[in-house]
Amino acid sequence: MANVIIGIHGLGNKPHKEILADWWKLAMTEGLKANNFSSSLPRFELVYWADILYDQPLCLSVLDVDNPYYLREKYIKASGNFVVENHNLRKKLQDFVNHQLNRIFLNEDLSLNYSYITDAIVRKYFYELEVYYKEICTVENAYICKAKELIKERLQQVMEKYREDDILLICHSMGSIIAFDVLSFLSPHIPVQTFVTMGSPLGLPIIVSKIAAEQKQMKDGADHMFTPASVTKNWFNFSDIMDRIAFNYQLADDFSENWRGVKPVDFLVVNSYQINGHRNPHKSYGYLRTPEFAKVLDEFIQSERLSLKEKIKRKVKQIILQVKAKIARCIGQPEYLLQPHCQNRRSPVRLVLNLYGRTAGHHNLCRGQTIHCQLLIPVQVEMQYLIQLDFLQFFRLANCWF
Repeated sequence: MANVIIGIHGLGNKPHKEILADWWKLAMTEGLKANNFSSSLPRFELVYWADILYDQPLCLSVLDVDNPYYLREKYIKASGNFVVENHNLRKKLQDFVNHQLNRIFLNEDLSLNYSYITDAIVRKYFYELEVYYKEICTVENAYICKAKELIKERLQQVMEKYREDDILLICHSMGSIIAFDVLSFLSPHIPVQTFVTMGSPLGLPIIVSKIAAEQKQMKDGADHMFTPASVTKNWFNFSDIMDRIAFNYQLADDFSENWRGVKPVDFLVVNSYQINGHRNPHKSYGYLRTPEFAKVLDEFIQSERLSLKEKIKRKVKQIILQVKAKIARCIGQPEYLLQPHCQNRRSPVRLVLNLYGRTAGHHNLCRGQTIHCQLLIPVQVEMQYLIQLDFLQFFRLANCWF
């Protein structure tokens, strides 16, 4: 098992994959050195999907600024004369506006109001998002309708490749939406130690409504959004207050913790990227060299330097804690566990689950109900009923997954 960094880029056309990957590595290395960390980058792989939506990449050799393949923003090192401004007033105003936007555009069940407004904005300014969330498919736009699945497959394949390693997943801009979908719905079985989002639009009402709709289907009507269960240790979210894509920068207010206790930790940072006198607070290179991210990156790299004995000890402890947390969470929902399978007349009984010394209270069971499976756990029920639950099915019925 080794440490691996997986990156996924965001909105817009990009230069060639090899160039973009090299620039991401240069930006991360710059951040480590600038903040006095001596760590070297482990294996890094960039998930590149711009070629699915664009016929050719941006090119360094194109000099005509009006050419659609002209590369305006290449990687350059941070300048020493960047002035950090005070944005306290903007922050207060932005927090107020975010609250009002959520109140106007989101219902209590997180469905979307006035979708024609948000659809018009997405159609005009965010081509990639429009394609990603395309719902009406025709013969003419068949390829566009497949784009979402093709993009997600790119990330899924790379994650599968490193499923036995400790993964730091870095997602910029729209890449955070793609990654969230893959972690939640396609590859929940692949653990990600640290999930990093940068300049993320995950908190915008239209994105919230899309995610909530899918999670409701998966969680049978859950009325809130939650961190993907596959994130095992950390979710760090980095935003610049001037980044319009990450306008709602407080993801901790939108996503609850997963069963492991992981939820977003938000950082307001200063993205110092500028070129030719123009600043872009959304640029990935600027986020990748911030001091706050450099610290997270260094801690992830250092975690690989444990001895074999320490690694085994940590892994065993992690597994024990996960199993205990899973059982505790599932035991807290025995009514949800059993009632959906009660089709005949129910009778009130007291259910006692002898797992880790925990007990559940009074719940309704079907009279004479029995669930037959392979691995059996004895469950004592008053009125001389005995119900046997399969260990795996016990978790699945409670909607809990490994």
